[in-house]
Amino acid sequence: MSIKEQVTQELDSLSEAELKEIAEYVTFLKFRARVKARPALAETQLAALYAEFADEDRKLAEEGMSDYAKGLIKEDA
Repeated sequence: MSIKEQVTQELDSLSEAELKEIAEYVTFLKFRARVKARPALAETQLAALYAEFADEDRKLAEEGMSDYAKGLIKEDA
């Protein structure tokens, strides 16, 4: 008897609630397989991405600081 046949036989004996749990587990296994399939970024790639956007992030943060300071002054008033 193949594994597929064994699993099918076991599934036939399960309740609806148990089948729902099995379905959720199968969904999790598929998700985990997709996540593992993604290549991890190398440290040098991450450093390059950080460097590329660091200046832009800094400018955006500095622009937002004046609005933040104004909001704090309004709160104190």
